[in-house]
This record gives sequence, structure tokens and C-alpha cells, in this order.
Amino acid sequence: MTETVHCQYLNREGEALPRPPLPGELGQRIQANICKEAWQKWLAHQTMLINEKRLSPIDPDHRKYLIEQAEAFLFDGDYDRADGYVPPE
Repeated sequence: MTETVHCQYLNREGEALPRPPLPGELGQRIQANICKEAWQKWLAHQTMLINEKRLSPIDPDHRKYLIEQAEAFLFDGDYDRADGYVPPE
């Protein structure tokens, strides 16, 4: 049977992540409070940030920025968006 969590991002029950998606305390917090659907939404947003802002996941400063944005996106709702980006319909 699939485990569920009350997803703070979607504010409803959803399928739990099988393991922490990031190392450390933030990864544990995400696993305990964020569902798979919300995590997929973050991954799509992260991809957009990487592409539109020309970020490199191997650059330590860019990686730090992406981790900060993951926390903001999933828990705070106050996260960066790419200037002029129009999501596909």
C-alpha cells in the first residue's frame, strides 16, 4: 500500500516520497510534508529556472540558490520566477 502525507504545498493528502529528495534537514522536511505531485511541480519549476536564468547545477552558488528556491517554492510561496516566462498551455 502506498504511504500518504498531508502535502503542505497542495494542502491535501498525496502520495509520499519514498526517500528524502535532498540531503540533510531540508530533505527530511520535504519527505515528511510534500507529496510526489508537488515535488514534480517543483522539478518542472527548477528546470525552468535553470534554463531561463542559465544556471549550472554544478556551480556551488547556483546549487545553493536552487535549494533556497526549492524551500521557498514548496513551503513559503514566495519564490523567483523567470522574467518574461510564459508557461506552455
